Amino acid sequence: MSLYQTAAGILDRLQRKEAAVKSLVYDSGFKNVRQLYALVCETLRYSSVMEEIISSAELLRGPKKLPMNLAKVLVYDLLFGKGLQCGGRWKSTILAHRARLQAELAKLKVKRKVSSNQDLVTSMGGSSDGPALPRYVRVNTLKTSMDDVITYFKRQGYTYLGKARSIEELVDFARKSGKSFLQDLHVPNLLVFPPSTDFHKDSLYTAGHLILQDKASCLPALLLDPPVGACVIDACAAPGNKTSQLAAIIQNKGKVFAFDLDTKRLATMSTLLLRAGVTCQELANQDFLTVKHCESKYQKVSHILVDPSCSGSGMPDRMRVLTHEAGSEQEERLQALSAFQRRALSHALKFPSVQFVVYSTCSIHQQENEDVVKDILEQHPDFRLANVLPSWPVRGLSTFPGSECCLRATLSETLTNGFFVALFQRRSPEEKSISEELHPMNASDAEKEISNPSQVQSKRKSECIGQDSSSSTKKKRKKRKKCKTEQS
Repeated sequence: MSLYQTAAGILDRLQRKEAAVKSLVYDSGFKNVRQLYALVCETLRYSSVMEEIISSAELLRGPKKLPMNLAKVLVYDLLFGKGLQCGGRWKSTILAHRARLQAELAKLKVKRKVSSNQDLVTSMGGSSDGPALPRYVRVNTLKTSMDDVITYFKRQGYTYLGKARSIEELVDFARKSGKSFLQDLHVPNLLVFPPSTDFHKDSLYTAGHLILQDKASCLPALLLDPPVGACVIDACAAPGNKTSQLAAIIQNKGKVFAFDLDTKRLATMSTLLLRAGVTCQELANQDFLTVKHCESKYQKVSHILVDPSCSGSGMPDRMRVLTHEAGSEQEERLQALSAFQRRALSHALKFPSVQFVVYSTCSIHQQENEDVVKDILEQHPDFRLANVLPSWPVRGLSTFPGSECCLRATLSETLTNGFFVALFQRRSPEEKSISEELHPMNASDAEKEISNPSQVQSKRKSECIGQDSSSSTKKKRKKRKKCKTEQS
């Protein structure tokens, strides 16, 4: 099945509210899932614009008229994309109407009193909740370096603008077009290009030197920051961008155990990791919740990334058009999702040697984010939140003490997809002992009594934090009690 047939079929299923965009794209079996995903999302974003243009141009009249969704994807590529990439009757039909379609687009801009395509989308009720999302590109340090990539793009005629100094600078940059790029201010090895930049045919991308990954999606692995040679688990791994990022952080040394239940997504992930030069992975078509903590090969796991299934409510509007559920249906789904998220996160915290666990979602809902974190902290007093990335402008909602340690991301405030990240850090035996003595009946309240989280979080977790034996901990407790008795 061709690109356009597949895209039109996905749009048909979206209208019947059968699934989310990403699931339909990955289940389609189409070879180039990124190209298909981009076409579907952009067609959704321009949907109202194209409906008016197609209607005005009378494209769907006649005995051999095209179905509306097929016409949409074809007209999108003709007017706003890279040009038609098909032959046969479809191409001849669209090209026969090209002059009329282009004229109707020009008329519509005049009618709406706009000059750019982006302003036209906004004026017709499209995505208008923030600036355009730039094209983020992560440099894969397993195969290349930042300096080499910058040099490559300069030779391709791009202008390098240096490292961004603020999000406001990124917002201004995202409004531009042309051949220029800059380096992100928060995520190392992340480059930023204008929104319309396409890398799918670029030699660096096809060779795995570049990973197309949203900035917010880079945060979980960045904050987990396992040391070189560490044993790491990616609990819900597919499609694999975070897995490849983890492998790059540990420099392909140690081990990354990656789990996913979806066979097709795992196969796609295997191809991505091969292209990215990842060699330290061990993939398993397995539910993470069934992984046994006591199994010998997981005894050295010190870092775990938990990015479970979520509502996807943080994705831009163009990815959620036609999939929004009614209030009661949404609430029921959020309850089911958050229950699974709690189980996955709680399971991760039970691994015997784990020191850091990052929890992330591409959701904006409190039920999937702060509520999950609050409950898990109460259930696992051995862990606390690490105060990460102080320069990040948007923190967690103030729903419990310490929620400011969490990060939130939005299109309007951080120029990314909507995201949530929290980093759990195992308490040292000393911290745990003090906490239990202060509040023996309510361990969750001990979080309030511990000093600033930043005091116990290292800037770079170059080593796993060791744990004292239980006998050593008991001796320390006895010593403290003895001192209190003598003082009294």
